[in-house]
Amino acid sequence: MQDAIIKVNDFRKVYGDFVAVDGISFSVQKGEIFGLLGPNGAGKTSTLESLEGIRSPDGGTLQVAGIDPTREPGKLRNVIGVQLQSAGLPESITGDEAMKFFCAYHDVQPRFDLLERLGLSEKRNAQFYELSTGQQRRLSLALAIAHDPQVLFLDEPTAGLDVATRVELHELMRELQAKGTTIILATHDMAEAEEMSDRVAILLNHKLATVGTPMEITATGAGLTKVSVRTKNASLGASTAPIPAVAQRLSMDEYEIMYSTDIGPTVSAVIAEIEARGDTLIDLRVERPSLEDRFLEITNHKNGSTGGTQ
Repeated sequence: MQDAIIKVNDFRKVYGDFVAVDGISFSVQKGEIFGLLGPNGAGKTSTLESLEGIRSPDGGTLQVAGIDPTREPGKLRNVIGVQLQSAGLPESITGDEAMKFFCAYHDVQPRFDLLERLGLSEKRNAQFYELSTGQQRRLSLALAIAHDPQVLFLDEPTAGLDVATRVELHELMRELQAKGTTIILATHDMAEAEEMSDRVAILLNHKLATVGTPMEITATGAGLTKVSVRTKNASLGASTAPIPAVAQRLSMDEYEIMYSTDIGPTVSAVIAEIEARGDTLIDLRVERPSLEDRFLEITNHKNGSTGGTQ
C-alpha cells in the first residue's frame, strides 16, 4: 500500500529451537491506531521489539517509515516513540531529569507541558521509585511522545491507570492521531482495543490469525447477537410462537433475552408478536458480539483444532 508507514513481510523470529513468530505479514497505514492483540506467548513482544530495532528478524523484512529497523537504528530513533510496560528508568531519576535527558537525546526542547498534561506537575521533582505505578506509566508516555514521533508504540498503556487518567490518555491518543501520528497499541484489554483501534491484528500460536477493523472481525464470527426485550405486560415470556434465527432464549429481570444468528428476522418477528398480543414495547436492546467475544472464539477454536484461516 502506498500510504503504509509500517510494512511487515513474512517476518520470522526464532530463539534457538523456539519459533516465536512464524512468517507473518501485515501493513499499517499512516495515521492509524493499529491494535496488536494475542495471548501471552503469541509473538506480540517479539514483533514489537523487532519493529523498534531492539531485535533482528530471522526471516522476512520490516520497514518503519521507510527505515529498516535493524540496518538503520540511528535514523529510527527520532522516528519512533516507545512506551514499554516497564519503563526501566533509574529509581533515583526525577521526572524533570528524565524529560531533560530524553529530549537532549532527541535534540529537542524539554516538554514539561506534557508532565502537566498527564497530571505529573506536582511530581516533577519526585524520584521515580516514589511514583505510583500509574504515575510511572504516565511519565513513560510523556517521554515517548516528547519528540513528536511519527510512530508511537504503546505496550499496555492503561494498565494501572485510574478511570480519569485512562480517559485522558485516550483523548491524547486521538489528538496525536489527528496530527498524523501512527499508533501501535498492544493490549490485553479488548474493550480498549475495540474502542480505540481503526484495525487490529490477532496473533495466535506465533502466526497471524486475522486482521481487520473491529467491526469486520466481529462480523465474521459465529457469535450470537443478544436481543433484550421488555414489554408492558411481559407477554413474550408466555408466548410459544417461534421466533426465527434464535439459538437460545431466557427470561431475566423483566426482560426476554434471545441470542440470534440473524438479527433482521428475529427483531421483525419480535415486534410482530408484541403487536399481535396487544402489548407495548418499553425497551429493545441489540448487542452485537464484542471484540472480546470474537477473540475468545478465535483463540478457543485455534487452540482446539488444526484448521482455520491464517
